[in-house]
Amino acid sequence: MFDSYARNIDYLRVSVTNRCNLRCKYCMPEEGIEDLGHDNILSLEEIAHLVRVAARIGIQKVRLTGGEPLVRRNITKLIADIAQIPKINDIAITTNGMLFADMAEELKAAGLTRVNFSLDSLDEDKFKYITSRGNLSEVVRSISKALELGMVPIKINTVVMKGINDDEILDFVELAQKMPLHIRFIEFMPVGDIPFYKADRVVTVSEIRERIEQKYELYKGANVQGNGPAKSYQIRGGMGSVGFISAMSDHFCGECNRIRMTADGKLRSCLFGKQEFNVKLALQNHASDEIIAELFSKAIREKPNRHHMNEGWGADNKRKMYQIGG
Repeated sequence: MFDSYARNIDYLRVSVTNRCNLRCKYCMPEEGIEDLGHDNILSLEEIAHLVRVAARIGIQKVRLTGGEPLVRRNITKLIADIAQIPKINDIAITTNGMLFADMAEELKAAGLTRVNFSLDSLDEDKFKYITSRGNLSEVVRSISKALELGMVPIKINTVVMKGINDDEILDFVELAQKMPLHIRFIEFMPVGDIPFYKADRVVTVSEIRERIEQKYELYKGANVQGNGPAKSYQIRGGMGSVGFISAMSDHFCGECNRIRMTADGKLRSCLFGKQEFNVKLALQNHASDEIIAELFSKAIREKPNRHHMNEGWGADNKRKMYQIGG
């Protein structure tokens, strides 16, 4: 399925919940958020049904997100149901790693293909500051478990913030040098007018790379499986790779291949877009699969040429990142 700019849209990110067991300062208020409630979110059966419909029009890859997707009850069953859809060939998850270790074996058995971990610090005290709670050792245990189970490639998503964790850039690169991990440095984005975001906390990809290359030699050739926008490089003599996601300084919209579905059943063709298509309402109205497929097609056809996050989230974009799906 091609959008109006000839981009092949074959990737669907599905938020299964807006709830999370952490309170990362750039993402969610410390006091938490209002629970959407059981009646206002898609059931697991509805999600599986919608993925089947999406597969009919060309979606091949699915990533489950949140909030924190592993706080959703029976998430393993959802993965198993999606794995039975013939045209879906890749099922991944993005998690903070707090719950993954104890669930990893059943998740893999259900059909989970890959896992990305969100991790912004390797320092226990700083980790607790950024997340407002949480245990770094649990995340480390989860990454180790994913390595043990061979759920490769294992990606670590790190949002770099000046004065917060930018002094750890080389520590993360060292991790990728010593282990088969793929570190992806992400520019700090204004994902929902959270007060913690400050423009002067943005560290651009060019700055990050300049710091790395003072110590490490990077070279092209990293072929990391996945659907993300990172530009990846091998580390000379290293086991893993380093990737850069330049969402702010050099957008990658021309290569975007995804649409998003929120936990309450809205399709968004762009994270920073404002237009939504209500597939949950269509289900409630007993719409046919053909009508639902047309909603997916319309979301794809009307996907904007590029985002405008540099202009700010905007008061008319009422959703935060955790409400859309990270």
